[in-house]
Amino acid sequence: MSKPVKNLLTQTYKERFGDLDSALLIDIRGVTCNKNNALRHRLANKKVKITVVRNNLAKRALEGTKLANITSLLDGPCAFVYGQQSVVEIARELIEIAKETENLAFKGGLMDGELFQPDQLEMLSKYPTRSEAQAQIVQLFLSPAKKLAGQILGPGRKVASLIKAIEEKAKEKEGVTAAA
Repeated sequence: MSKPVKNLLTQTYKERFGDLDSALLIDIRGVTCNKNNALRHRLANKKVKITVVRNNLAKRALEGTKLANITSLLDGPCAFVYGQQSVVEIARELIEIAKETENLAFKGGLMDGELFQPDQLEMLSKYPTRSEAQAQIVQLFLSPAKKLAGQILGPGRKVASLIKAIEEKAKEKEGVTAAA
């Protein structure tokens, strides 16, 4: 490959991966053509992209970026999997696809600067996504307030039920006296 072509590929990698802070690496060697197309189509529907890379050019392009740590996993045929979704959601989807697809191998991933080895991607897929984590935090903040409101309203409910019971007894007595 000529030097201008290598420079062009390196520049393309910089443009594609320069803004990313997380991605997964897979090996799709041995995946049949039809399964590969189905894999790419399924991921494209979820706005996830797959890019097969030249390792040395990718290492050069990722120097100084947030994905620089993932270059240690670039060995043999590699494809970057990245997208608008959280890496956790992508890992979940890839694990489901791997169950149906032979020869799909995980090489690892990177999320928020933390490197995940291939055997840790199952663990990564069980992490909450950003929106799930935010919902859990909001729930934690609201939980004590909900308990406090219940404790404040509890005695008022008891008093209201006692008043209602007294009112019903009074109506029964009026009904008995009116009938007599």
